[in-house]
Amino acid sequence: MKLSAKDIAKIIDARLYGNALTQITGVSSFDNATSSDITFAGDAAYLSRMDHTHAGAVIVPDGCDFDPGIHPCLLVAKNPRLAFFELVNRFHPAPAPAPGISPLAVIGDNCTMGTDVTVDAHVVIKDNVVIKGGAHIMPHVYIGEGCVVGAHCVIKPNVTLMDRSCLGNHVIIHSGSVIGSDGYGFVQDAGAHVKLSHTGYVKIGDHVEIGACNTIDRGTLGITSIGSGVKTDNQVHIAHNVTIGDNTLVVAQAGIAGSTRVGKNVIIAGKAGISGHLTIGDNAIVGPYAGVSSSVSENEIVSGIPHMPHKTWLKVVNIITRLPGMRKSLLSLEKRLDSLESTINKSEFQ
Repeated sequence: MKLSAKDIAKIIDARLYGNALTQITGVSSFDNATSSDITFAGDAAYLSRMDHTHAGAVIVPDGCDFDPGIHPCLLVAKNPRLAFFELVNRFHPAPAPAPGISPLAVIGDNCTMGTDVTVDAHVVIKDNVVIKGGAHIMPHVYIGEGCVVGAHCVIKPNVTLMDRSCLGNHVIIHSGSVIGSDGYGFVQDAGAHVKLSHTGYVKIGDHVEIGACNTIDRGTLGITSIGSGVKTDNQVHIAHNVTIGDNTLVVAQAGIAGSTRVGKNVIIAGKAGISGHLTIGDNAIVGPYAGVSSSVSENEIVSGIPHMPHKTWLKVVNIITRLPGMRKSLLSLEKRLDSLESTINKSEFQ
């Protein structure tokens, strides 16, 4: 594939500075690009290093103060990263699956398949399942009874959808994830742990992406709900009856305990742990490794264990590294104070 800089400017809606006839045949990173590649410089750190890239064309941010002469071919876009990855998709399009149901798939009774559905080999689909148009079910996927898979969903190999799980449209679920597993529910009786039945299900909105090896538990009686636009990283655990609002991001190895309500546009950073029955307000940010033990207000940024305002946590971290020295100074002061008190007491009795 070959595109001129002029053609690319039209595709990504960018302003062109320099040679409009520059021919581009590929995409590459800033430091590895060659004269036939296009790359992007998303911020000032890259703009200051324009002499380090050999790219034939560079996408740069609109509104940034730069000299158009810093490179022979510049394309100015509102969002360089987004524009660049639009070109990545052009140069490296994902292969389109051939619609159809493999004869090696096992399909239950009373299932409904939309148009252009692809079901690969060794998929197991139980009774009363609905799979809407354009969905792609990859090998070794299990879809339980009564599930609904929305239009244009992509379910990657070795995913499990337990009974009645409901996916919206354009959902991507990566390999190894389990949707609708039983929650961690037990009650003690005579010193034993008796399992509680989980009869709820998981509901996932539109344009959601679930990372690899996620576990999202079904509701104990009701629904575990994942809003539209939510993106989870790998190895995320979402417990029973959790509700996550639209466009929230959950980063790798984060865990959310049962019945917690997470608002819209929240960011939960890597390895954060959130206790059960809490509320995380809209637009909140939970920092990495944070241990959240009480509710977090809207727009609040928290970090640390136990969680606290992020600015407070930064001060705490700064103090932690100085604690050994502070302890040594404190012990020295205590010895001096004891010696001084002993001297004063002796002088009082003389």
